[in-house]
Order: sequence, then C-alpha cells, then structure tokens
Amino acid sequence: MTKPALLVMDVQQAITERVPDPGYTPRLARAVAAARAAGVPVVYVVVGFRPGHPETRSSPMFSGLPEGAFTEGDPGAAIHPDVAPEPGESIVTKKRVSAFTGSDLDLVLRGGGIGHLVLTGLATSGVVLSTLRQAADLDYRLTVLADGCGDADPEVHRVLTEKVFPRQAEVTTVDDWIAGLS
Repeated sequence: MTKPALLVMDVQQAITERVPDPGYTPRLARAVAAARAAGVPVVYVVVGFRPGHPETRSSPMFSGLPEGAFTEGDPGAAIHPDVAPEPGESIVTKKRVSAFTGSDLDLVLRGGGIGHLVLTGLATSGVVLSTLRQAADLDYRLTVLADGCGDADPEVHRVLTEKVFPRQAEVTTVDDWIAGLS
C-alpha cells in the first residue's frame, strides 16, 4: 500500500481570519490528531517570502502584498494554533499557489516514502486545486478532505469538491477519513 501523508496547506493566521466557518480549524485539528495517532505524517505547507518580497515581483497574484506580509516574524504568517506543528513535523515553504512550486515538498514526500497525499487547506480554489493538479501529474495518489478545505466562495468549493476533484482524487469528509484510519 502507498504510504499516506496529511498535508495542511496555507492554514496561516492571516488566511484563516478570512474563513467564515468557525468550525473549520477545530475540525481540521481532529484530522491532524487522528493522523498523528495513526502514524500518518503531517506535513505543513505555508506561503512565505524573503524581506522585500523579491520572489513576488513577477507575480500578478503576490506582487501587491503589503511590505512584510508572509515574511519571517509576520504574525499573520504563523500556522493557526489549533493545528500547530509538533516537533519533528515538516514545514514546507512555497512561493506560489501550488504547494510544489518554489518548495522542496516533492523531496520531503519522496524522502519519506510518501505516495498518497491527503489534501486540506485554504483555499479550495487556490492551493488545494493547484496542488491536486500538480500532484496528479507527479503520480501521487490523492484524497481530498472536503470539509478540511475552505473557500471564500461556497459555490466554487462545492463545484470543485463534487465535480472536479473526484476525477483525480477520492473526496471524503474529515470524519469519514478518520473512521477509515482505524
């Protein structure tokens, strides 16, 4: 069987503040706790830049970030405390929307013998979509925890999780995924 890892993507303070669902981070915390209990590695993916944001200058999406945003020391860049990493868990910093772009995620995963990604994160139409597409092209097996993802547009979230993602991934809920771990 292909070894899984739970990816917790872009669940950073400045991003989670925009999520209207107050149950999101507690629900995701249950998935993280269950993964740890089952011996499934938890890998955190965060967006982060150098001071002055030299990596963003060519990016229409990121070039407008305020000075200091998502740099070391920015409180908004911190992983939400409900799902904070434990010592020894990998934190991968990315420079674009996909968790793979501008990061060493593929090296971390392959080095750990990971071939099955369980995707969670914010936003469904951003990091989750981009990572799913790139991971599929890299031949990873994929699961998406639909309620472990969130988007500012509930209809976009619904269409992606019900119509688009099932073409390349198993789509399930946090509770159903946890039940399958035992």
